[in-house]
Amino acid sequence: MFDRIRRRFAVPALIGASLGLAGFSAAWAQSETQPLTPEPAASETDMPEIEPAEGGLTRDDVEGFLDGFVPYALSEGDIAGAVVTVVEDGEILLSKGYGYSDLETRAPVDPVRTLFRPGSISKLFTWTAVMQLVQSGDVSLDEDVNTYLDFEIPEHESGPITLRHVMTHTAGFEETAKWILLEDLEQFPDLETYLKENLPPRVFDSGTMPAYSNYATALAGYIVAQVSGVSFDDYLDANIFGPLGMTRSTFRQPIPDDLDAEMSKGYMTASDGEPREFELVTPAPAGSLSATGEDMGRFMIAHLQGGGALLDSATAEQMHTTADRKFPPLNAMMLGFYEQDRNGYSVIGHGGDTIAFHSDLSLFLDEGVGLYISMNSAGAEGASGKIRSALYEAFADRYFPDEDEQDAPTLDTAAEHGAMVAGLYESSRGSFHNFLTSLSLVGQLKVSMNEDNELIAPLITETSGAPTRWREVEPFVWQAVNGQDRLTAKMEDGEVVALTMEPVSPIMALLPVPWWKSSGLLMPLLVVALIALALTALLWPVRAIVRWRYRSPFPLEGRTAAAYRAVRAVSGLTLVYLGLWAFLIIFLMSDFTRLTDATHLPLRLLQFAMIIPLGGLVLSLWNAFQVWTGASSWFGKLWSVVLVVAFLIVIWFASAGNLFSFTLQF
Repeated sequence: MFDRIRRRFAVPALIGASLGLAGFSAAWAQSETQPLTPEPAASETDMPEIEPAEGGLTRDDVEGFLDGFVPYALSEGDIAGAVVTVVEDGEILLSKGYGYSDLETRAPVDPVRTLFRPGSISKLFTWTAVMQLVQSGDVSLDEDVNTYLDFEIPEHESGPITLRHVMTHTAGFEETAKWILLEDLEQFPDLETYLKENLPPRVFDSGTMPAYSNYATALAGYIVAQVSGVSFDDYLDANIFGPLGMTRSTFRQPIPDDLDAEMSKGYMTASDGEPREFELVTPAPAGSLSATGEDMGRFMIAHLQGGGALLDSATAEQMHTTADRKFPPLNAMMLGFYEQDRNGYSVIGHGGDTIAFHSDLSLFLDEGVGLYISMNSAGAEGASGKIRSALYEAFADRYFPDEDEQDAPTLDTAAEHGAMVAGLYESSRGSFHNFLTSLSLVGQLKVSMNEDNELIAPLITETSGAPTRWREVEPFVWQAVNGQDRLTAKMEDGEVVALTMEPVSPIMALLPVPWWKSSGLLMPLLVVALIALALTALLWPVRAIVRWRYRSPFPLEGRTAAAYRAVRAVSGLTLVYLGLWAFLIIFLMSDFTRLTDATHLPLRLLQFAMIIPLGGLVLSLWNAFQVWTGASSWFGKLWSVVLVVAFLIVIWFASAGNLFSFTLQF
């Protein structure tokens, strides 16, 4: 469920593979969570400019277009297989498999029989189920969700959470990573247990800030089960899969026996060839769907036909057009779908990722056309993210070109407004109360201006791999120089409150980083502090060896000698402390299936080990007192102060990164 947002962002935490975690951390993810900004695949950088199709959208033209795009893209991106489905006017125009669903047996992808994991596209099924209950009057979008739950979301000063907040990702929840993905069925908690034991804090007022949330979607699925009186899986079988004839689709985990033989294997890369275990998505309504390409076509057709067998036309229109537009004029969040408008056409859709599978679904509402792609590999350097966005853009440009393509002039205020926006930002989709906060300290997005008064952010790139450049075309609205995506800043009293950009504008914002949390300030200071501590710890035995070699007596005695030895010992221990934190975080984030209760013991040990840097500060102050009141050299006195400052910086970093937090929720 690492979302499509990860195609351009280096996500500090998953947190955006947001399953977003990757999303953002993915979503930096993405996590949703998690590969960052990949180098472009050759299939994208070498692609010729897309020309409009002379004969329009026909099966033969679409097949020729896809056959010229997909196989080369998969080969260059090191991806094992993919399925692509295109629907038009209530029919599946084309559904085609490419590559292999199983590299060992060389089984080809079959669009009718092979199941893929669409990740967070699963959410569209959950949202559709919610809207069915809205349509029947069993739930209200604006009622406190506690009305429908058998446990309570704690009160918040901003008021209750509603299903409207949940469906627009404005419930205000902090990102969660724990239990997000598993491979061991024995560890797998049911949905009720997961929700009740992993309730995240609310970090934003309800309805105010987009912050993509897998937990909130899982909560919606649980409400569907509570209100309907049947399990979530049974509800979907009876009310979505059944009416649409989606006989080869399921949210059930593990996958049922009758479908298991046709489930595509998932890979990191095709060249590696080592399949991953079936990924168990704990917040199942947020991302556990397994489905064939043709079944996904049936789902797209239903929504393009005013709800089809799922919703009445009024409810479908409400779902497709009710915009939560927090950052006009950028694409906004609808009720479950997000806008993907391109070339002046109204497009809604959703992306989705697990660790291995990466997918996109787009609906051209007024044209009755849908496009779906799912790939069974992350690909080399995360190529799947670039491929799916390039396919969407190429498809739209070929069949729905911009008939009135005119570049708006750059405003004269570009330099002034750009200077106001330049700075460091962190994602609203992130962790703010636990050790994963430390990821944001190294994943902050730097926005600056170039010599042409264009905004740039090194972590965000064009398809070619070059940094995206934005020029101001409306007051505080910038457009990509070589694209259609826009960036905007919300201003209050001349200060940036939040900033966002397409395509993530519906689900995530970027918040200005306060000075005390600025990686531009804190990270260089931390490097200097670590060098000082390392020199102190390493030169201690070196000097001892030199004295032993030349039979030179230790020049200190009493408390001065004790302080000297203590501060050097704690300097080494502090380096070990930070090293263990780094190792644990890298170990956990390299495979989300490790984010379970098994982390509790090492986490607790490191949380109690906070006494090391705190004790280091006390010992460094004692050492400084002994040095300054003794007969030390000027260099010794200066170095004693350096050590005090070094420990203060380490404590500053640990506090800002919540390494001192005692929570086991993350």
